[in-house]
Amino acid sequence: MPSKSSARLAALTVAAVCSAASTIVLTTPAHADAVRIHDIQGTTRTSPYAGRQVTDVTGIVTGIRTYGSSRGFWIQDPNPDADPATSEGVFVFTGSTPKGVAVGDSVTVSGTVSEYVPGGTTSGNQSLTEITKPTFTVLSSGNQLPAATAITATSVPAAYAPAGDTTANGSINALPLKPAKYALDRYESLEGMTVRVTDTRVVGATDPYTELWVTVKPHENRTRNGGTVYGSYDAQNTGRLQIQSLGPTADFPKANVGDTLAGTTAGPLDYNQFGGYTLVASELGTLESAGLKRETTTAQRSSELAVATYNVENLDPTDDTFAAHASAIVNNLKSPDIVSLEEIQDNNGAKNDGTVAADQTLKELIDAIVAAGGPKYDWRAIDPADGADGGEPGGNIRQAFLFNPERVSFTDRAGGDATTATGVTKIRGKAHLTLSPGRIAPADEAWKNSRKPLAGEFAFRGRTVFVIANHFNSKGGDQGLTSQYQPPARSSETQRHQQATLVNAFVKDILDTQKNADVIALGDINDFEFSRTTRLLEGRGELWSAIKSLPRGERYSYVYQGNSQVLDQILISPSIRRDCDFEYDSVHVNAEFHDQISDHDPQVLRFRP
Repeated sequence: MPSKSSARLAALTVAAVCSAASTIVLTTPAHADAVRIHDIQGTTRTSPYAGRQVTDVTGIVTGIRTYGSSRGFWIQDPNPDADPATSEGVFVFTGSTPKGVAVGDSVTVSGTVSEYVPGGTTSGNQSLTEITKPTFTVLSSGNQLPAATAITATSVPAAYAPAGDTTANGSINALPLKPAKYALDRYESLEGMTVRVTDTRVVGATDPYTELWVTVKPHENRTRNGGTVYGSYDAQNTGRLQIQSLGPTADFPKANVGDTLAGTTAGPLDYNQFGGYTLVASELGTLESAGLKRETTTAQRSSELAVATYNVENLDPTDDTFAAHASAIVNNLKSPDIVSLEEIQDNNGAKNDGTVAADQTLKELIDAIVAAGGPKYDWRAIDPADGADGGEPGGNIRQAFLFNPERVSFTDRAGGDATTATGVTKIRGKAHLTLSPGRIAPADEAWKNSRKPLAGEFAFRGRTVFVIANHFNSKGGDQGLTSQYQPPARSSETQRHQQATLVNAFVKDILDTQKNADVIALGDINDFEFSRTTRLLEGRGELWSAIKSLPRGERYSYVYQGNSQVLDQILISPSIRRDCDFEYDSVHVNAEFHDQISDHDPQVLRFRP
């Protein structure tokens, strides 16, 4: 039990005051409880001292953060207790750059214990135990740092998290930590302590914010390229850990998936808004490249139709990525006959002035493809109503079709616009779209602030192929995997379920009209191949997600928080699937690379209609 006694400091203390001037004030601490760090951290996720004053908390300074909005330093008790559930480290939040303290100092700290939730309480994130409004005294300097605790494959359990307390809306905050049973409990029991990983493989490439992801479990659902496949809601890949740096960002390694941080990477274990438990490295391992190369698919035969989907990530005429996207389409995708593009922005991008046309954006991409040695594509798209389709404000993203008129023709039927729905009709026993290109049920609430599907009718070697380009509602607003609520809520999928149901109904209309029609629904589905969204889109056999034809270690188009996962899909009707006379390729050119031009990998389907 924590001591109820109090003590007065024999020396003046430095008060780290949160102010723009980073003022240093000499004062004496307020009367409060004298406790140890493990008392403050306790055996659950929230401190038993939350909201209370503590004094004379002793520890060795193990790291100092001098950047960002969360400035301060970590301290760790060199004399731990015997309880594996109680952390011996804690973050001291100063607000401004800490003055008068250095790594290796032995200090006493007084202040208020706080539970800070990165991203705010509505985010669902776990809280980080901190000492705020601190005053501290340096007792001595140059002390040996507490030994770093190793995070290894055997020290992190396979089970991810306990089920949340149903009496607390699924929160796990008040549950006793079981670090030998659950991975999230293991990481929480080390919060604020210095930890280390050794010879870890990168499973999430360095991003623009100088973060990367590694795994301490090298055999956990490994992909061919060295990533970690996310294949089930029940298997969260517990070996993943985010790495940041306490040092200059210029020195942070530019890593691709499959590379190794050789040697030791060590520092305090933090918790942040964008990834949860994070090793903030004061010591970084040496980057060893695995030599990852961008993939190239096989060119289609003359008798094969190649159809692709590619999210080009908010492409507009001000971007400098046109040549790179064109090279990917020509050289890596081998110039598919039809390309469904997602996130084509209007002609002035994010400038919010009512512009909705995207002809300049598409022309610039087509010209770049020609310059890269590809075909002179034609295009079809429908301009959205201004501000009605979500995405970056002012950008007016939409789907668009590119098609090679030397290989395939587009069947135009006038009348399609932002608000008019296309339908299905029968002509001489065959299914046809009433509008081509046209949008599917654009007035339905399922598409509120979201991209409406674009349907088009193509002809290849005398056979009609219906293609539906999709960009479903994003996962924004969902709780993170490390949420305090377990299992985390996926509120965004409600709208995707409605969208999938509508698209499936449209496909069913086509197949009810012509049973053997070739139908392809593709795009950024923003959900996994095992999700209910995909099952609703597939329906009762109207469609099938062809990425499931790949080996499990190849099923991914996107890497998020070290999980290689499926967001982009191509779904096919029974006439295409029936004879298994198709080839599917997830062409990994972006998601695993630190110098990506989009965060999505394109997908290609080749088949004989």
